[in-house]
Amino acid sequence: MIQLNAMDNINQVREQLQQQFAELEDKKAILKSPELKKLFEGIRDIPSEKRSEYGQAVNQLKQDLNSWVEEFEKSQGDQQVQKLDPTAPWSVNVNANQRPELLPSTQGSIHPLNTEMAKICDIYQRMGFVVEDSREIDDDYHMFTSLNFPADHPARDDYDTFMTDEGLIAPAHTSTMQNRVLKKYADNLQKGEAIAVVIPDRVFRNEDLDATHEHTFYQIEGVYVGKGVNVGNLIATIQAYMSDYFGQELDTKLQPFYFPFTEPSFEFAVQRPDVLKKDDSEEQKWLELGGCGMIHPNVLREAGIDPEVYTGFAWGFGIERMVMLKNAIEDIRHFESANLKFLRQFS
Repeated sequence: MIQLNAMDNINQVREQLQQQFAELEDKKAILKSPELKKLFEGIRDIPSEKRSEYGQAVNQLKQDLNSWVEEFEKSQGDQQVQKLDPTAPWSVNVNANQRPELLPSTQGSIHPLNTEMAKICDIYQRMGFVVEDSREIDDDYHMFTSLNFPADHPARDDYDTFMTDEGLIAPAHTSTMQNRVLKKYADNLQKGEAIAVVIPDRVFRNEDLDATHEHTFYQIEGVYVGKGVNVGNLIATIQAYMSDYFGQELDTKLQPFYFPFTEPSFEFAVQRPDVLKKDDSEEQKWLELGGCGMIHPNVLREAGIDPEVYTGFAWGFGIERMVMLKNAIEDIRHFESANLKFLRQFS
C-alpha cells in the first residue's frame, strides 16, 4: 500500500477543494487550483513502486472535480430553462391545481388609439373608402421620388426623418403609400369608379416633444381620384368626416401651404376646445390637424394615371390630435406613457 501520509494529503486536498468549490463564482476555476497542480507535481517524489497507485488517486480526484463542475452547470441550465419557459405553467407535467389563475379579461381594455382608429376607419368605410395598411420601414422612392420631391430637394437631407445607414426610411408620413394604392386600384378608373382609400398607421419624426408633438404617432392618409374631382370635394369629404367623428360642429378652415405632392396645398385646422388653449390669441384658437390638397399631376403620372383625364385629392391627419380634441386630452404624451390611470378612462 502507498504510504499513509501521501494518501492523507490527497484526502485533505479534496476537503479543501470541496470548500473552495462551494464558494467559487466561476466553478471551472477549481480545475486549475494550485493544490491540484501540487499533487500532480508530487508524483515524481513518490517511490516508483507506489507511484502508479498514487497517480491513480490524484487522477481520480481530478475526475471528481470535473464531475462537480458538470453537475453544477447542468443544474444551472435546468433552472434557466425553467425560468425562461413561458409555457411552463401549462405543461402537461404540472398539476392543474398548481397552475396560476389567468387575469380575467374584464381587467384589461383596448388601447384608446386602437379603439379610435377602428371608429375612424368605420366612418370612412361607410363613406365608400377601403382601408389599407401602411409600412413602418420604406425606401427613398416611395418617400420622395414618387411624391414629386426633386433630386436636390433639401427634404431628402433634412426632413425630420429617421434613416438607416442602408438608406431605408422610417416613414415621416403615410403619403409613402400614395403611389402603391394609386397603382393597386388603377383599374377602378377604367370601370368608371373612383380610387378611394384611407391608410392608417404609425409615422416617425425627429420632433421636439411637447403637449401636441410626439416623435412617434399615428396618422391617417386619404386618397381620392376620379373624373372631375375638385377642392370642393376635398372640403366636403373632410367636413363630413369631422362632423361624424366629433358628433358636433367645430369651426374649420383651410390655409395655403406647400407640399411637393399636392397643388394647390393646404393645412387643415379645427377649432381648439378650451382645455387645449394656452391663451386667447388667434394662434391658440386653432389646432392644425394635418395637410391636404389636390394630388400633383406628377404624382398621378408616376403612378400611370393621366392627369389630363383624372384629378384627385389627398390628406393626412394625426389621429392622436383628433382623439385629444374629442376627449379634451391636454397632452399627447399620455398615449405612450403606459399610465394606467389615464388608460382606464377609456375602458
